[in-house]
Amino acid sequence: MKIENSILTATVAALAFALAPVTQAIIDPPPSTPPPFLGPVITIHSAGTTGTGDVLRGETGSFVLNRVSGFGYGVHVNFKVSGTAIPGVDYIALVSPTYVGQSGYAVLSVKTLPDPRGSFNRLAYSVVVTLEPGPGYIVRQPSSAEILIKP
Repeated sequence: MKIENSILTATVAALAFALAPVTQAIIDPPPSTPPPFLGPVITIHSAGTTGTGDVLRGETGSFVLNRVSGFGYGVHVNFKVSGTAIPGVDYIALVSPTYVGQSGYAVLSVKTLPDPRGSFNRLAYSVVVTLEPGPGYIVRQPSSAEILIKP
């Protein structure tokens, strides 16, 4: 049965190539690279309360995701959080993914918490959000942003 199927497949392929000049068919090889992805392109930046990407304790900073190109539909975007600040100690934890809607924007609010370490520790702590690839969108630069939580 296997040999008969192979013979049938080879016969059909040979017949197609033999009839191509008669029917003036154009036989193109399959493309070697996939066509470009035309989905949404996502970037990120930070917006603090001090005019930069910094925020004072007790205030709320933001990470803004921006769909810089692509179609006008919404998409869920994955991200990871890192930095020296501790979720639940220095700020309320962020949960991935977030939704970039038809407007083309999403805002991740970073609500800072009072410093449990006491007033003797006057250090700034960082929160870094890095966009991660996912289905239905492309991540472009800048793909990460930072907020400094200042005392």
